[in-house]
Amino acid sequence: MTVAPSPTRRRPSLTGWVRRGGLTTLGFALPMILIFGLFSLWPILRSMVMAFQETNLTGTSTWVGLDNFVWVLTDPDLPIAIRNTGYFALLALLIGFPLPLIGAVLLNEMRRLKGFYTALAYLPVVVPPVVAVLLWRFFYDGSPTGVFNQLLGWVGLGPFPWLNDSAWAMPSLVLEATWAGAGGTLIIYLAALVGVPGELYEAAELDGAGVWRKIWHVTLPQLRGVLFITLILQLIATAQVFLEPYLFTGGGPNKATLTVLLMIYNYAFGASLGSDYGAATALSMMLAVFLAIFSLVYFRLTRSWSQS
Repeated sequence: MTVAPSPTRRRPSLTGWVRRGGLTTLGFALPMILIFGLFSLWPILRSMVMAFQETNLTGTSTWVGLDNFVWVLTDPDLPIAIRNTGYFALLALLIGFPLPLIGAVLLNEMRRLKGFYTALAYLPVVVPPVVAVLLWRFFYDGSPTGVFNQLLGWVGLGPFPWLNDSAWAMPSLVLEATWAGAGGTLIIYLAALVGVPGELYEAAELDGAGVWRKIWHVTLPQLRGVLFITLILQLIATAQVFLEPYLFTGGGPNKATLTVLLMIYNYAFGASLGSDYGAATALSMMLAVFLAIFSLVYFRLTRSWSQS
């Protein structure tokens, strides 16, 4: 009995690729490739080179090897910035992570005016971030006549120092950041809740489950994958917090809101043309490497949990 030889696989040729419309595809993709290369890839590669140089972008650059990294690691402000960034991330996780989920579950149960309340919850996302920060900065006036202090005074609370006190400054920043960003995550959760089969809730009701049991045993397990994604996105975003510390307090009072990204900004633009761009890019590279490793470890550890 003879066995027919297996057909040999043809290697894709350049002529075949052109005939299948490869040039047309490349023509459509080329503008995006050029834009990505010019505004994303080139700055990244240039920053990697600058991390090993001493330069102020106005003259010649001097190769200094690892001196920039040594300078950053020995800066006494670095442990303070890391601690403050971690504190911000922890507060944002405790306050900002559960609120959008709770809001999405409540909105999903509404039968009237659901669209109105959804738009109202998403409205802070539409407000320009700088405008939102400046508005909240006005509300955070620490005097007894400040907006928030007056409102809290009606119920016998305050006045609170808000941004003027080291203990209150970081929680104040987290409250504003949560208000500004929770609406986008809420919309993601609402979209995910649409995909939860109604039969699961009906089966839970037949078993005598109440509202909280349905949320715990039906809603949360069905949103597990989305929850893991939004969690890592929030952790990455909070590790790069800059706008709130910069516009609210400038890192004060007493460096209580100095973050890693604000420290990078101070390296790069703190002294006009005499700024240390090498140290700024070195710290940026260290932050990027840390977040990349953290994300890989996170996805590795949560792969089985999010898919089970």
